Amino acid sequence: MKKLHILYTVLVSALVMTSCKTPQATKMTDNVKLQLPSKFQKDSVAGTTATVTPWRQFFSDPALASLIDTALVNNQDLRMTIQQIAIAKSGVLYQEGQMMPTVSGGGSVGVSKAGRYTSEGAGNATTEIKPGKSMPEPLMDYQIGATADWEVDLWHKLSSSKHAAVEHYLATVDGRNAVLSSLISQVAGNYYQLLALDNKLDLIHQYIDLQKKAVEIAKIQKKADADTELAVEKFEAELAKARADEYTLKQQITESENSLNLLLGRYPTKIDRNKDAFLSINLQKVMTGIPSELLTNRPDIRQAEHELASAKWSVDAARKEFLPSLNISAAIGLDAFNPTYLTQLPKSLAFSVLGGLTGPLINKKAIQANFQSADAQQIEALYEYDKTLLTAYSEVCTLMSKIDNLDKYYQLKEEESQKLDQSINIARLLYMNSRCTYLDVLMDERDALDAKMELLDAKAQQLSSMVDVYRSLGGGQSSVKE
Repeated sequence: MKKLHILYTVLVSALVMTSCKTPQATKMTDNVKLQLPSKFQKDSVAGTTATVTPWRQFFSDPALASLIDTALVNNQDLRMTIQQIAIAKSGVLYQEGQMMPTVSGGGSVGVSKAGRYTSEGAGNATTEIKPGKSMPEPLMDYQIGATADWEVDLWHKLSSSKHAAVEHYLATVDGRNAVLSSLISQVAGNYYQLLALDNKLDLIHQYIDLQKKAVEIAKIQKKADADTELAVEKFEAELAKARADEYTLKQQITESENSLNLLLGRYPTKIDRNKDAFLSINLQKVMTGIPSELLTNRPDIRQAEHELASAKWSVDAARKEFLPSLNISAAIGLDAFNPTYLTQLPKSLAFSVLGGLTGPLINKKAIQANFQSADAQQIEALYEYDKTLLTAYSEVCTLMSKIDNLDKYYQLKEEESQKLDQSINIARLLYMNSRCTYLDVLMDERDALDAKMELLDAKAQQLSSMVDVYRSLGGGQSSVKE
């Protein structure tokens, strides 16, 4: 017995010594986050607090608000993210269950017969249950009881796995918020694009009417020898081009409607909208705040941060797989060869308790590979977080510059359009006084329509940039309840 005790002690010591040599995770320094600028590039309002308006206030168009409401209910991507949240929550509950003892209960019936010329058989043959009553043969076995198994969280390995699951769950919640923010901006962007295309189509119709008049006048002047066949063909060619542009715009409208319906989670349907007030849509002002506020306002950054934290906890759990684990097993119940004896306590009472310390000694390749994989995933998560942060900062800087330049561009295009409208009035006065031809008037009107077309493009770009900057600052993510 003494030798066995010594052998057991040596084995346990060897187990602890070899298992405790755990590898260390890669130490990482997030230089990208540490070097985050204190203000955005060309920002004249640094130090102000970012104010993200709820989307119902930001997008005041009732038709657009109705479309967004439909998308929040039916969009398939958003529905999938909600299921991902449910899956992640189940992962947390699973890890919590792993930290608790597993208790099971049941009963069993068995029969056994040992050979007469065995130690067990010989013992049974000479054993009396009661005076004058020998052991029955074959021997029945009736059991009723409960068993419990528990892995003691000796090194907080299970706790680390739980922390990893919690961080992953939080990442899925912010992932939902990122999808939500993107969805709202996509619906708004497609809606404004559709309004722009509607107004362009109206301008094309006006352009076609002008070209028809120009062709008619050119034909009249040709008959009067005031013009040539070349002028007629030129205007007819421009008319054909305008008609071709009309069908191109109609196709773009159809595609935009279908894309918007896809975001709404429904089959192609006519989109209700009011195109008349497109140019008068007010541009909402959004305060950018300071770059550090992106860390809390943008859901994609928060998602990447939680995934990074989850990866770190996973590395910690994988590292602790090298350490020995302590498992405790216990059983208690009633055991007898005859059911009538089960109630004769304490004689029928049976119990056992076993504690075991186990750990890897030889061939650790599997847990080494698991640790290396977790460590690599941790590094990858850091790179993903840094990329998300750099993208967010660059995106805001680009949009701020774009909004500023588009504002100046729109003002000049608006001035150009007004000047050309004035030139039309002047050309008509000159025509009434026989100072120019009606064809000249039509050409001025065509130039004015071209300017209005460019003005529509500028307005569409302004609205698109407004939507993008709203999304880039984390707008629209708090509209759906958990």
